[in-house]
Amino acid sequence: MSGALLEVDGVSVSFDGFKAINALSFNIYKGELRAIIGPNGAGKTTFMDIITGKTRPDEGDVRWGEDNISLLNKSESDIACLGIGRKFQKPTVFEDQSVKDNLTMALKNKRSPLAVLFYQRNDEDQQKVAELAADIGLLEQLARRAGDLSHGQKQWLEIGMLLAQDPQLLLVDEPAAGMTVDERNHTVALLKKAAKSRAVVVVEHDMDFIRNLECKVIVLHEGSVLAEGSLDHVTKDQTVVDVYLGR
Repeated sequence: MSGALLEVDGVSVSFDGFKAINALSFNIYKGELRAIIGPNGAGKTTFMDIITGKTRPDEGDVRWGEDNISLLNKSESDIACLGIGRKFQKPTVFEDQSVKDNLTMALKNKRSPLAVLFYQRNDEDQQKVAELAADIGLLEQLARRAGDLSHGQKQWLEIGMLLAQDPQLLLVDEPAAGMTVDERNHTVALLKKAAKSRAVVVVEHDMDFIRNLECKVIVLHEGSVLAEGSLDHVTKDQTVVDVYLGR
């Protein structure tokens, strides 16, 4: 695997004759922050679905970690347990619970029925929750009902809940959507910090947001990699301008 954390190798998938992913290949490495852009229908969501086990490809393979594990025969829950976390565009938090309770429930603890039934908060877990809340900028909101948070704060809470699982790879879908400028800036800082200890892949349309991430960019088009490099590099590619930026 050439030291890659995740290797996508020649993956293709079709839906009713439409090839959503077409011989897609690339690697993600530990501690790497990567952005994926492309027009609607380019295969960005399908790519995430394949990695997380929601969609099975027709061809190719997806290999994970030092043990070179194929993810194709793994369930969504198995893949999550291996260390892959995904945040969808619309935040999904327990709105009737407090921020503190949301983060506590997400902590990486034993999940057997008995363990859950007899779980009691301890000082170590309380400390982890406080650290997570500080990292995501919600330390002053711990007692607040999650449903009362702003859209941006809910996004941060969901990222915090994923970080509580200590994933090695975090997949984030359009985090800047619906955010204020200040919220977007905070989210950039949050993702950059997360990428210091894990790989982070961000799918986004907001070019200013991508530029602020200061990371390598992959441009997808018709299910394949069209261009790869810095944002300045890919935005100067005439093919990228023709199929995406020029629209």
